[in-house]
Amino acid sequence: MSAVTIRNLSEEVHRALKLRAAQHNRSTEAEIRAILEMAVRSEGRLRLGTALADRSRALGLRRGDVEALEAGRVGGPAEPVRLG
Repeated sequence: MSAVTIRNLSEEVHRALKLRAAQHNRSTEAEIRAILEMAVRSEGRLRLGTALADRSRALGLRRGDVEALEAGRVGGPAEPVRLG
């Protein structure tokens, strides 16, 4: 796990972090981790599973369609392509 050192943090900010941590029943270090995780977690990021489900719904794909595709799938590993 990585470690980060923050230098020149004002006393006012440090006190505010300690207070916020106490309000959330966490240590100051845990509170800072939570703040950083929230800051870098993008609300607009593309989630592949959600995007595929949305696209399937938009195309009118139903569970029966998926089951038909799965039933037609040949089991086992794919054969290598033979060139020439």
